[in-house]
Amino acid sequence: MNTAQGKAIAVRRERIDAEGAGQRVDNYLLRVCKGVPKSHVYRILRSGEVRVNGGRVDATYRLKDGDEVRIPPVRVVGPDARGAAPAGKALPVVFEDDAILVVDKPAGKAVHGGSGVSFGVIEQLRSQRPDARLLELAHRIDRETSGLLIVAKKRSALKALHDMMREGRIDKHYLTLVRGTWHNALQHVRFPLLKYLLPDGERRVRVSDEGKPSHSVVRKVEVLGGFTLLDVELMTGRTHQIRVHLSHLGFPLCGDDKYGDFALNKALEKRGLKRMFLHAASLSFEHPGSGERILLQSPLPEELQAFVEILEQKGGDGTSF
Repeated sequence: MNTAQGKAIAVRRERIDAEGAGQRVDNYLLRVCKGVPKSHVYRILRSGEVRVNGGRVDATYRLKDGDEVRIPPVRVVGPDARGAAPAGKALPVVFEDDAILVVDKPAGKAVHGGSGVSFGVIEQLRSQRPDARLLELAHRIDRETSGLLIVAKKRSALKALHDMMREGRIDKHYLTLVRGTWHNALQHVRFPLLKYLLPDGERRVRVSDEGKPSHSVVRKVEVLGGFTLLDVELMTGRTHQIRVHLSHLGFPLCGDDKYGDFALNKALEKRGLKRMFLHAASLSFEHPGSGERILLQSPLPEELQAFVEILEQKGGDGTSF
């Protein structure tokens, strides 16, 4: 069979052990059926071709220790048709042990494939570490955002991290630059956020009473002419939370192509800011195995620091932008 068209894999029966227990069956299939399009994985789940202990399950079923999963023959897309995740340059790793690793994600790189992106951070890590038993994202950050991203290497660590995030026990701080002068040294921002789709299917978020509760804590770091550098702590982790909260208050993020000031963005690009100014700068949490408190920090990337220095040298009120 032509590899560009794909190759068939025989029926597989996999036994779930204690390490694999607790994960959703759709996430399990996406991991073990490498090279199979996500849409096909969900199709075989809906059709009942995937069986757990001989019965049908939906995508949200959580696997248990001892479950037997029947995986039907699936067509793996060959590298000529889809393009394998390139090993490429190793992603910067700021922390790693046998349970977790934390990478410093560059801006412009998706955390996972999908939505028109064939591969992202997690696919690249799996390509670079083919012998790793498990590599799963513990959380997500926007493609346009740079900074710290946690990846679990054990199922137990993944579950513990998800529990900590749900309970608000992971401190996440972001640095961002906004147009305008932010006056309060510390401000709690609470607006409910609702996800919706544009006519072309692209995802967006807006403030709405029908949305989910969302909480950001904003601290003023430095006023730079007509701009302000802010530290934003996420108390909840809603999609595009920082971007929508600040834009709703009249302080759009510099370089934000979804919720920002588009005319300003063009002017800033000419001055050297060619990306959204949002960086996941620090993480603090208890290690999911040892319980030791871990504090990790990532300095502003060179291109963002360089733009801050331009503003520091320029001074004034920023009206020329």
